Amino acid sequence: MKKQVRLVVNGHLWEGEVDVGTTLLDLLRDDMGLTGAKKGCDGGECGACTVLLNGQPVNSCLVLAVSLDGDIVETIEGLDDEESRIIKESYVATGAVQCGFCSPGMIIATKGLLNQNPNPTVEEIETAFVGHLCRCTGYARTVEAVQRAVRLLNEPKQN
Repeated sequence: MKKQVRLVVNGHLWEGEVDVGTTLLDLLRDDMGLTGAKKGCDGGECGACTVLLNGQPVNSCLVLAVSLDGDIVETIEGLDDEESRIIKESYVATGAVQCGFCSPGMIIATKGLLNQNPNPTVEEIETAFVGHLCRCTGYARTVEAVQRAVRLLNEPKQN
C-alpha cells in the first residue's frame, strides 16, 4: 500500500508516493539520492543515519516516511550555511573525522545541539552524542570539535 507524501528536504519540496513501510532513511537514499545519511545498524543504535526533522535530530531509520507529511528534513547535504561550515571545518581541524562513516550523523547532531543551545557544556555535548557510535576517533575529538565550533561561532565578527 502506498501513500502520497509531501516533504521539504534541504529547502526543496518533494512530493511522491511511498510504501507505508518505507523509512525516511530509505526514502532519502533510494528515492532522492541523498546518501549522506548512512545506513549503519538500521535499528536506531548507531546514529549514522541522523537527520534533522523539524530542527530536531532523529534516527531516520526509525521514522516511517508516511508519518512525515508536511515536515521539514535537513540532511548533511543541505547544511551549507555559515554555522554548518564552521562545524564541518572544526571536525576536520580536530581530527574528529577519520573513516567518515559516522561523521554526517555526528555533524547533524552537533547542528541540532547548537540550534537548541549555542553554549553547551561538555556534559551536554556528550549527551547529544548518546546513540552515536564511532570506532575510529572515540569521542574526545568529537567533543573538542564541538567546543572549537562553539568558540568560533561566538567570536565577535570582524569587519
